[in-house]
Amino acid sequence: EVQLVESGGGLAQPGGSLRLSCAASGFSFKLFDMSWVRQAPGKGLEWVSGISNGGLRTLYADSVKGRFTVSRDNAKNTLYLQMNSLKTEDTSVYYCAQGLDARTFRSQTRGQGTQVTVSS
Repeated sequence: EVQLVESGGGLAQPGGSLRLSCAASGFSFKLFDMSWVRQAPGKGLEWVSGISNGGLRTLYADSVKGRFTVSRDNAKNTLYLQMNSLKTEDTSVYYCAQGLDARTFRSQTRGQGTQVTVSS
């Protein structure tokens, strides 16, 4: 059974930073492309970033390009999202999911999510 557990969210000020983690179990993590997606209150899921199974290819939504960095540690079965220069519009629940990009991420695999709130 695929299990993804997100953590690291919290309250940050505009311009601040947070680092999210996603612990994976129940499948061979190193074989799967992974994504971060988010959902703001009252809105649908938005794909944020993806990384190939070996970590060599990374993709970003235009809204986060240059501010967010996705990475992974296959030895630890963990996915990361470093978020810098945070904006109020980044406020969302953040999820990790299997899949590389907006077309292929599998929303049904995402975990319980971690809340990120950006506010002064």
